[in-house]
Amino acid sequence: MSIEISPVYGVKAVPVEKVFANDYNPNVVAPPEMKLLEISIWEDGFTMPCVCYYNKDEDRYILVDGYHRYTVLKTSKRIFRRENGLLPVVVIDKDLSNRMSSTIRHNRARGMHNIELMCHIVAELDKAGMSDQWIMKNIGMDRDELLRLKQISGLADLFANREFSIPEEVAPTGVERKSL
Repeated sequence: MSIEISPVYGVKAVPVEKVFANDYNPNVVAPPEMKLLEISIWEDGFTMPCVCYYNKDEDRYILVDGYHRYTVLKTSKRIFRRENGLLPVVVIDKDLSNRMSSTIRHNRARGMHNIELMCHIVAELDKAGMSDQWIMKNIGMDRDELLRLKQISGLADLFANREFSIPEEVAPTGVERKSL
């Protein structure tokens, strides 16, 4: 899917009470970095908009990226006052699986994500019918990393309906190889 024009050209000021966090963001920021983010936004203003999906039926914006900037606006009285409670937002129109992969791409590009939540997202994408190839391509991971996340999750259903076999060099002598 290709976009015609980058969403950043359509930044809008949205009342923060219309913006809601998603429940799949694996990014974690330590308290000292959150304080630094608050100082940065105070000193420099918002220099990057949050990325949201707009739910027309509920007239609300769901965060795809920018949770910590959103949190700073909600928790810093001085920034909330200065910004009149408005959050700079760009909107992307994607289904849930693609929004999840967008969130992961944004987070991974910054280098921070929570492994437990990554496992959860991989499980959700798998349950949604996304192939391993789709997951690897859209959230930027190789086959080994995807396998490790599936193993860490401990969710047997991630491996359901998959065909596995014992390699000849591993199978004990005299044991017939068969699919598991």
